[in-house]
Amino acid sequence: MKMEEKIAKGKKYIMNTYGRLPVVLEKGEGSWVYDTDGNKYLDFVAGIAVNSLGHNSEIVNKALREQSEKLIHCSNLYWIEPQIDLAELLCMAAGMDKAFFCNSGAEANEGAIKLARKWGNGRYEIISAIQSFHGRTMGALAATGQEKYQKSFIPVLTGFKYAVFNDLESIQAQISEKTCAIMLEPIQGEGGINEPSEDFFKGVKDLCKKHNLLLIIDEVQTGVGRTGKAFGFQNYDFQPDIITLAKGLGGGVPIGAMLAKDEVAEIFQPGDHASTFGGNPLVTNVALNVCQVIFCEDFLREVQEKGQYMREQLGKLKEQFLFPGKVKGKGLMVGLDYPKDAGEIVSKMLEKNILINAIGGKTLRFVPPLNVKYEEIDIVIKALEEVFREVSA
Repeated sequence: MKMEEKIAKGKKYIMNTYGRLPVVLEKGEGSWVYDTDGNKYLDFVAGIAVNSLGHNSEIVNKALREQSEKLIHCSNLYWIEPQIDLAELLCMAAGMDKAFFCNSGAEANEGAIKLARKWGNGRYEIISAIQSFHGRTMGALAATGQEKYQKSFIPVLTGFKYAVFNDLESIQAQISEKTCAIMLEPIQGEGGINEPSEDFFKGVKDLCKKHNLLLIIDEVQTGVGRTGKAFGFQNYDFQPDIITLAKGLGGGVPIGAMLAKDEVAEIFQPGDHASTFGGNPLVTNVALNVCQVIFCEDFLREVQEKGQYMREQLGKLKEQFLFPGKVKGKGLMVGLDYPKDAGEIVSKMLEKNILINAIGGKTLRFVPPLNVKYEEIDIVIKALEEVFREVSA
């Protein structure tokens, strides 16, 4: 069956919830993927920052093979050895005390919302940021400060207020006697790779201390090495009360996590929250092996250096084509503001067999595997230059 026929079959049987590009991917190796017709693509989407060690990673594959031959799933009614080891590794790396495991970023954020509300003991409001993105389940959707995602699902869960990201006065203005927490991304991902000022989070933390609020940091996209630090918040020298994780945590397998300090985590008791598949032996063994690689200083330093190199090359293109806006991001979470329809650039890059994506219509996003090669970055930069020249002609 040709690729066009498979796409037609997909349109017949799969719900229309994604604006999919006309490609059926079949296999991958490192930073490259292949479609069912044998065409090869350089992948700078990486499952949307998920395939942190690339495609067909031997580290991931070995962990899958070894664990699948022992125990894939049991239940959280029993202790699970790789889950215990992964919890220890994450807590030690993040300066946290306890972990809860689930299956996705949205689920991790749902857990954080519940934990914060129970901790609030009657206080239930959570302040998040305009242009934030926390997921598409109903609680996470309500926390997401973008009306375009919410408008078809009104009424959303109440108890959320929205402040301007990187604006302490705006956050202060939303605090009331009902507020229990502030929920922010270290760098807004789906909002456009929006970075805070160096002292923003210190100010947010001071507000939390002053008003006895929890600080929830959504690390779903920024966590597990993506910004060149183990966790994105570590770029800004502060300590959250709750952290949520997913995407790159499992190197491709579906796993989410919520980390919390002891004085917050102890609020949850048996029956308060649960996940049947969350943290099962298979996914936690994979995530443990992935994190053991990524959390090494040399690996993280390379992520920082490669990200800096890519931003420098994009900066040269920005100057060459006189684009307004910014080259943004940290580590290998990189954005380039584009003055027109960024979706056109995505389509033209696909024609050159390179996968990137656009967010907010105006920002090109690059989130390749963390072990991407410099020569692969150069391929993308050269192709972008060609595309920008074509659309500018």
